[in-house]
Amino acid sequence: MRRFALCLAATLIVTMSAGLAMAQQYQYESGNQGIPPGTVINMKNWQNYRKYMTHSMEVLFAGQYFWKFPPDFYLVVGKTKNYPMGSKPFVEATEKYSSQVKIVNLPRGGHNITGYVAGIPFPTPSGALRGWKVLVDDWYAFQPYIICSSKPAWYHIQDRFHNITTESIMVVFRRVGHIADDAQPLYDPRTTGEDFTEWATVLTPEQARYTTSLTIYYLNLTKPEDTYLFIPALRRSLRISTAARCSPLFGTDVTYDDARHGAFNGNVTIFDATDLGDKKVLMMPEYDNDAVQDIKNLYQPVFFPKPSVGKWQLRDSWNIDVHRIPSMAAGYCFSKRVLYVDKQSYQSQWADLYDNSGKFWKVDLDPQDMLTVPGEGTFWTNNGVSGFWDMQNDHMTSLILPFTANKGCENANGENFTDLSRYSSVSGLSQILR
Repeated sequence: MRRFALCLAATLIVTMSAGLAMAQQYQYESGNQGIPPGTVINMKNWQNYRKYMTHSMEVLFAGQYFWKFPPDFYLVVGKTKNYPMGSKPFVEATEKYSSQVKIVNLPRGGHNITGYVAGIPFPTPSGALRGWKVLVDDWYAFQPYIICSSKPAWYHIQDRFHNITTESIMVVFRRVGHIADDAQPLYDPRTTGEDFTEWATVLTPEQARYTTSLTIYYLNLTKPEDTYLFIPALRRSLRISTAARCSPLFGTDVTYDDARHGAFNGNVTIFDATDLGDKKVLMMPEYDNDAVQDIKNLYQPVFFPKPSVGKWQLRDSWNIDVHRIPSMAAGYCFSKRVLYVDKQSYQSQWADLYDNSGKFWKVDLDPQDMLTVPGEGTFWTNNGVSGFWDMQNDHMTSLILPFTANKGCENANGENFTDLSRYSSVSGLSQILR
């Protein structure tokens, strides 16, 4: 069996043995082709490197908004590395099934896909709909079939007066359809028509404890997702309208359309994506997960990672402008979401968010980090630290999100998060206060 391995210039086919070797020991690329490893970027020289930055990073450097990098800010650029796109089954599924994926245009505008089974749908996106293909790849990018909080995740929420409130939560993300990981079946036999579930519950503060959100996505992409919110005071759950995708999650600056790997959590059939071309972008795919747990390793008050957390790499990315299709755009909060999708992980670590009038609104640094999956290897997926900086309202949310995966979820923080009925179903919400 052979696998796809992405390099900077093009997608090459290599033998599986070479792919497995790469999964065990990451290989350095031949230079960063733009920024020498060891380069220090600081407040005095950052403009020399702005062409390698996302708009969000430029904004934080420029200092024209309330949220900005402090005077002593600096980052260190390391060597760029090659990473596997996912686990061995995921790579094999990409190779086996991607050629049969086709695009179908929908009557209301927008697009859908047919023939998708598992893996990356469009490993070499090209053609007139290249931007939308990249968006779909970002949506289906590798994530272990289940990831969960290895310890409580912390939200640090800050206003313009630097008042900080904290929340702790536990999270379970589970793929129940299109699975290509850890000897699991393609479709979980305990579910019917479901694709992906997102479960999160509040631990602290006490007055919000047990507030729980569950979102269910479906194999039929044209079927809107269902979101439920369990409210402890009512001792029941409420179904949230699909029009509420811009609602804040647990009172943070994160919306329901943000909360997923790849900096996008919307329904791809009601979004389009304009191809903005390729770009080399600074990203940090390898955090020191112990260091990031200590906020002393985050610049204050902006809560941005210090060099003690990790080095930045210059990554090849697809740059796309993601926006609602015209028939679904009225009343939606974002006019566009610019994603910088890494060409090896197929996930975006950055998003530039613009309000519905087209004005720059939020910086989104998405939690993407190397996650060790028991028995499989280490992969670029959900993990680490994220930040949402609201540049219009001088508000921000930082999230420290440590994950474990698959068998690691059988006993994570004292919970068996592999229990599907308890942590990934509507019926499980009724068990919260029992």
